[in-house]
Parts: sequence; C-alpha cells; structure tokens
Amino acid sequence: MGGSIVVIGSLNMDFVLAVDRLPLPGETILGHGFRVIPGGKGANQAYAAAKLAGSGPGHGTAVRMLGRVGADSFGVALKANLAGVGVDISGVLETESEATGVACIHVDAAGQNSITVAPGANGALSAGDIDSERWAIAGARCVLLQLEVPIEAVAAGLREAQRVGATSILDPAPARALPKEILQLVDIATPNENEACVLVGMPPSRVSADDATALGNKIRELGVRSVIVKLGDQGCVYCGPDRTFATPAFAMRAVDSTAAGDTFNAALAVSLAEGAEMEEALRFANAAAAISVTRAGAQTSAPARAEVDALLARIRA
Repeated sequence: MGGSIVVIGSLNMDFVLAVDRLPLPGETILGHGFRVIPGGKGANQAYAAAKLAGSGPGHGTAVRMLGRVGADSFGVALKANLAGVGVDISGVLETESEATGVACIHVDAAGQNSITVAPGANGALSAGDIDSERWAIAGARCVLLQLEVPIEAVAAGLREAQRVGATSILDPAPARALPKEILQLVDIATPNENEACVLVGMPPSRVSADDATALGNKIRELGVRSVIVKLGDQGCVYCGPDRTFATPAFAMRAVDSTAAGDTFNAALAVSLAEGAEMEEALRFANAAAAISVTRAGAQTSAPARAEVDALLARIRA
C-alpha cells in the first residue's frame, strides 16, 4: 500500500432532518425531508478521499479505513458504501456487543447543523485493534484521525504514523481538551474555530483570521507541528514552523455544512500525498469543502476530483 491514505475513525449512520431553524432547549418544532445517509467523521473522510484520489495526478492512491461497526444492517450498508468508491474496508471490524454508531442531525435553512452522536461500536475501537492492523499503515503517506473513537485508539494511530514516517492529520472533533502527550504526536491539527478555542482552554466562540493565527500558534506551543484553523466562509489560517498565512474560502451558496470539515481534511490529505506544497493543498481543500456545502448530507456531499479541478480552473481563468 505504498503512498496510501489511512483513515482511523468512526462510521455512523446519519438520520438527517431539515428544519427551518435549529430547536431551542425543550422546544418541539416540525421538520421535513427526513433521510438516512452514511456518515461518521472517519468514514466521511475515507469516502471523500477515495473520490478525490481516484482520478487525480496520484491516480491509484489507495485509501484504507480502520474502524468498527456493529453486526447489523447499518454496518453492512456503511461498509458497502465505502467499498463502492474503492475504499479498502478489510480493516473495518465487527463488534457483536454494540450496534453500529448513529447520528441525529438537524439542518436549518441556512445550512447550519446541530448533531448528536451515539457512538455504539465506534467506542469499542481499541489500541489493540490499531496494533493488529499496523501493517496497513506501513506504506501510508498520510494518516487521518478524529475524536469520535476512544482516545487510546487515536494515540495508537498517531504513534504508528510517527513510527513509519507518515504525516498525521488530526481533526480534533468533537471539541475537547487534549493532553500534551497526544498533541506532541500530531503533525497537522485542523480544528475549526470552536475546537481551536477548546484546545487552548477558552470557551468556544466565533473568531477572526487574526484571532485564528493567535490560536493556531498557542496550539503549536502545546506540541503540534502545524495547525490549520478552519474558519468556514472565512477560509482557513495555516500556522507552521516557518510561516503563517491565510487562504480564502470560495464563495458558494450553502445548503448543508455537514461533513464540510471532513471533506476539507480528505482533500488536504490527498493533495499532500500527491506531493503538493501546503498553499496548493489548502486551495484544493477549500475548493472541495466549498462544493460539499452546496449539497445535502455527509458522504452524499463529497465531490469528485473532476469537480474540484474544474472549480480551481475557473478561479484561475
């Protein structure tokens, strides 16, 4: 699996309901357009990476998923959906004692969402599972991780990525504080603004590009090599060992922001695995995420490589 992208993380079935606005605590509102869509931050990233890697300069870049599902119909469907775009699912293990993870998602008229996740089998992914599949990481160029599985499995994945010289990309979501021992293993952290605040011990809040630069540098002081703060319609800010710069977003009409961050991370990994410099990789990631917000759902919103290349070509013209 030379030059592969390995994703270690969650697989969920998403129950998506469109609403005019997000409900207040204790409030009952009417929704519409109920859908059941494959999701989970890990599976979203694997699915998007496979679609983006399939026809690019690095054609043939393998994508492998490591995670757990229940021995149920949702697990079967999630694995089949990943396999359908070419993801190697041999590392997706079954858990007899837990159901496949699910997520309940409200999406409002502006495309913003609120999400509640029941981890189920995702919570059974262990450091031992990662160790048993370490051969799959041996040839990886990039290893993508998130925080919807136990932190012990995340730490094992980070250590293995470091051991084999792969670039680790951690999406620190859902937002939580992380110990320095974990952060010091991370090559690239990609928090959104709320997650960045939580990592440095601040309450979640909307931040400017200047604020994001300060936050990114504070996170680097905790041990992360490079930090990319994702700012939605404001683009993103990169804070690295030798430079800091902002990359603007692409203006698109948002329909649903679900999995936009996952698409961003997948595209970043694909571009870096193909040998792109960081500036180019971030433009590619922003373009992929911009297309994803114009569509409903998680994996259903992931763009094909040709679509991202076409958007970038129009911008350059």
